[in-house]
Amino acid sequence: MLHIVVCVKQVPDSREIRIDPKNNTLIRQGVPSIVNFYDMHGLEEALRIKDEQDARVTVVTMGPPPAEKGLKECISLGADEAVLVTDRGFAGADTLATSYVVAETIRKVEERWGPVDMVFCGKQTLDGDTGQVGPGVACRLDLEQLTYVNKVVTVNEETRRVTVQRHLEDGLEVVETSMPVLITALKELNKVRRASLPGMIRAARYKPIVWTTADFPHLDKAKIGLKGSPTIVAKTWVPEVKSVKSVSIEGETVQEKAEKLISQLWGTPLAERLGWNSNVSAAAVSNVSNQNVQ
Repeated sequence: MLHIVVCVKQVPDSREIRIDPKNNTLIRQGVPSIVNFYDMHGLEEALRIKDEQDARVTVVTMGPPPAEKGLKECISLGADEAVLVTDRGFAGADTLATSYVVAETIRKVEERWGPVDMVFCGKQTLDGDTGQVGPGVACRLDLEQLTYVNKVVTVNEETRRVTVQRHLEDGLEVVETSMPVLITALKELNKVRRASLPGMIRAARYKPIVWTTADFPHLDKAKIGLKGSPTIVAKTWVPEVKSVKSVSIEGETVQEKAEKLISQLWGTPLAERLGWNSNVSAAAVSNVSNQNVQ
């Protein structure tokens, strides 16, 4: 039986993002959260493989206690088990510290449910937007990694070979490699299913497994949380929303309207700006105006 781990993250709704000005980190308290949608495509692909062949799907996340809601959503879609890694010691982690904790979590998952054959991650998260955690986990666990995957062509448990299609800047690439493997998913990979009624009932009754720092006796405390995060954020801010002003241009002809618009945009008439005489400018503006109308 294949064992597939899916790494997900509960992220703040991008419409409600706020930033702590003291430590330049996201304020999550009181902000609505959703499961990172790239991760959901990774979960969908794991469930698709489970539907086609015998497989176990374990979902893991690192985050605050409310992230349990996202794990329940994954259970409602068909995941077998869900693990929440949560502790104040993990707070403020950058991608380096996060990949360390997630990799240690997958090792612990292997101890409990057996060797992991495939790991799915989203290509990036909506809050950090770096795309570094997946490859970081692959490096720490010494896994083959296939990034920016938009199609899983074949998964052969007998030969332990995986073939995928990757979407690159200059085209598509078909790659084959061996298990264990980590795959980062694009949204083009699949269409996420809806939860079934039995799935929703199971999720409502399901209690995710919770691990804290106490469950990782060999965890290096210097590599987690803010202490284990060498990334320095100099400054963060939320861009101001600027209203767009509308301008009404009046005139009897298109030529008049064009001349008035140019004067408003540039502060001077087109003829004066370009050094044309009045006859040339009138013909030029008329020509441009007629072309725009056509």
